[in-house]
Amino acid sequence: MHPGGEQVDGNAAATTRPSATVRLPFEPSTPSIARTKLAGFLTVHRASSSVIDDALIVMSEMVANAVAHGQPSDDGTMELAWTIDPERQLLEISVHDDGQGGSLKPIDFDEDSLSGRGLSIINRVADRWWVDMSAGTRVGAELPLAR
Repeated sequence: MHPGGEQVDGNAAATTRPSATVRLPFEPSTPSIARTKLAGFLTVHRASSSVIDDALIVMSEMVANAVAHGQPSDDGTMELAWTIDPERQLLEISVHDDGQGGSLKPIDFDEDSLSGRGLSIINRVADRWWVDMSAGTRVGAELPLAR
């Protein structure tokens, strides 16, 4: 572990990939906690303010979707992870809950919609995003470190 709680690749010959994995409560307040932790990590690693802003939007939507549609683990939490890939100049983020099934795809929304925007927002902000339902539900996204 390095300062700030992030885990990095232990291979000294390889490019380090700063990363962190946290477990947070499966609660409506969790998006705020997740944003604070991710913002701190990105600030320590000198991400630009526009990257931080985009990452916080995506993380917040991922966590809110998990809380609204997923299932907590047995201990009442969900897993959040983020990694900086310096070689590809990407930030990878993911949220994992124990939910199974369902359909995860962006839907169109109008300006008056109060819900249903999460995946559409992620789709617009992230370069790429995906869903893995092989063990619970993991939603991941990649964002460029430079625009």
